[in-house]
Amino acid sequence: MRVIITGATGFIGKYVVQGLLKEGATPIILTRSPQTAQKVFGSQIEAHAWNPEREPAPSEVLSSADAVIHLAGEGIANKRWSEKQKKKILESRVLGTRHLVSALNTLKGKKPSVLISASAIGFYGNRGNDLLTESSLLGNGFLSDVCSAWEDEAKKIDSSIRLVIPRIGIVLGREGGALAKLFPLFKLGGGGPVGSGNQYMSWIHVKDVAGMILFALKNKEVKGVMNAVAPHPVTNKEFSQALGKAVHRPAFMPAPAIAIKLAMGELSCLVLHSQKVLPEVAQKAGYKFQFEQIQGALDDLANHKPNRKISMASATH
Repeated sequence: MRVIITGATGFIGKYVVQGLLKEGATPIILTRSPQTAQKVFGSQIEAHAWNPEREPAPSEVLSSADAVIHLAGEGIANKRWSEKQKKKILESRVLGTRHLVSALNTLKGKKPSVLISASAIGFYGNRGNDLLTESSLLGNGFLSDVCSAWEDEAKKIDSSIRLVIPRIGIVLGREGGALAKLFPLFKLGGGGPVGSGNQYMSWIHVKDVAGMILFALKNKEVKGVMNAVAPHPVTNKEFSQALGKAVHRPAFMPAPAIAIKLAMGELSCLVLHSQKVLPEVAQKAGYKFQFEQIQGALDDLANHKPNRKISMASATH
């Protein structure tokens, strides 16, 4: 199976490529820098140049593929949200998806059978204790607007191509995401709840994100939106206690909401907003989580050494 992947050198993308290789599939990377991709994955990997915001994806590459996994987009937490950065976050998703979908729709002859196009649980907005499933309504705020526009572009795909939209939660891993920043703090004993600590965090281990994407790739019954979150969301207080336990340190240093807002600006919504999201579609389809409970996930990651380079040899055995 030949699978095109965008965002391959990102935090989640590396795990997806590794998973594809383990299953005997052939990943084909679309990237701004094929040289960087080959440094990460080895020179044997097939990588093609594509600037997602500026041009359609190359049709000669798309036409050779059985499936497409689209993960590319400016990191949400890379920088403070200035108006310029918010525009970059939005356009990297909307324009990239538009250019990919339009290229897929205009292919002559054989087309990939499935497009997996990422989104995020930011779609739901700040929802307190509400239980949220794939059928829950769009929320309010910048991230909700981004996710809605992002998904709308993906939905323009030709009806002959199965579309899956994983709404990805808070991804836990040592190589990126929130945990890469939190581990050092908690190891020093300086971690604790943020704000009230009662806000819900819909988390997922990075191995399960990759696992769910590969599951959706193979399972033809999975269509439309799929929440990529673990089945047991936790409050921020519970998360902090579990992380403290994983690194064998106390976790009682609270960070007041006002201090977080001053330090992070609008970006503070990532840690102060509450989303209690359930993976109803994936569970009904039969996906088996590697990490269902937060303590098991954090214990695993506390004992895991980050690996920023993927070994092609180890991935294929």
